[in-house]
Amino acid sequence: MDFVSTRIITDNIKRLVRFYEEISGQPATWYTDDFAELKTPSCTLAIASKRTMALFGAGAARPADNHSAILEFRVADVDKEYEKLKGVIGEFAQLPTTQPWGNRSLLFRDPDGNLINFFTPVSAAAIKRYGV
Repeated sequence: MDFVSTRIITDNIKRLVRFYEEISGQPATWYTDDFAELKTPSCTLAIASKRTMALFGAGAARPADNHSAILEFRVADVDKEYEKLKGVIGEFAQLPTTQPWGNRSLLFRDPDGNLINFFTPVSAAAIKRYGV
């Protein structure tokens, strides 16, 4: 098995894709008006409109209703990312903080309310764990 992507279902795909392009610096590839992907070296973030759910089973996913998953992006320097994002993000869930497991983390939400963690491994154990 190979975990390859996470998909977000949204009512406003253009807004959400623009947001992720802006915070990640990655351009999206649009496959249809209802489906786009942002690819990173290790994973893909897929974003799809609610209309695509008819293909999977109506009502199986609900836009803007996530209360348990966190989308995590490893970045080179969380504090620099925080400085860049201050003009983009209205409110942060957590300012840059070094966690007990060795990552320095920044938490914020996308326009649909999905929680995002930008993190940088800073302890020797975390750096080793991520191979950076």
